[in-house]
Amino acid sequence: MAKLANLKPALSSMPPRLNVAGPADERERSAFRSRTEVSQRWYNSAKWKKLRLGVLLRDRFTCRICGKIEPRTSKLICDHIVPHRGNEELFWSGPFQCLCTSCHSSKKQAEERRDPTPRGVWY
Repeated sequence: MAKLANLKPALSSMPPRLNVAGPADERERSAFRSRTEVSQRWYNSAKWKKLRLGVLLRDRFTCRICGKIEPRTSKLICDHIVPHRGNEELFWSGPFQCLCTSCHSSKKQAEERRDPTPRGVWY
C-alpha cells in the first residue's frame, strides 16, 4: 500500500474548467462577450445600426435623463427601456431611448441592478 505522501495530487494536473480571471481589459472583455453572447452579435448588425440611428434622430441627439444634446453619435447609446436579457423579440421591439454614455453607465445601470428580476439570459 502506498503512502499518501508519495501520491501525486491529481488536482494540479487537471485543466481549469472555468475562466476565473476573465479578460484583462475592456477591448478583450468586449471581444469575449461578442464570441459568447448571441445578443452581442445583434448590436453589430446593419438592422440594429439603422434602428439606433432612427432612435437618435427621433430623440434629437438628446439624453432622456440629463437633457444634454450630444452631436457625436459615438457618445450616445440607444438604450432598451425594458431590459431584453437575451430575448430576441424584446431586443428588436423596444421601447428605446437615447442616453449619453455617462447616464447609461451610472444611473441606468444602477437602476437595473436594483431590479428584483433575476439576472442572466432568460428566453
